[in-house]
Amino acid sequence: MEEKRKDLRIEKQKRLLEQLVAELSRDNPGFYYQPTGEIAFAIQSHIRTAGALSLEDKALLDTLSQYDIQLLLSLH
Repeated sequence: MEEKRKDLRIEKQKRLLEQLVAELSRDNPGFYYQPTGEIAFAIQSHIRTAGALSLEDKALLDTLSQYDIQLLLSLH
């Protein structure tokens, strides 16, 4: 049961990260083609920006390190 919750949380995080990549790509068309480390850094900065995300989404992503974000983005 605990493993299912963890898997669900990871899937939600991946979905939300993909949405953030799409959102940030609208502002910067070349964003998608940047190295994953730079994308992860930009997403992490966006997460920490006040008012950028709902409280629920922020809580879901706030504990992720830049490396965690890189890993989740690479797991399609």
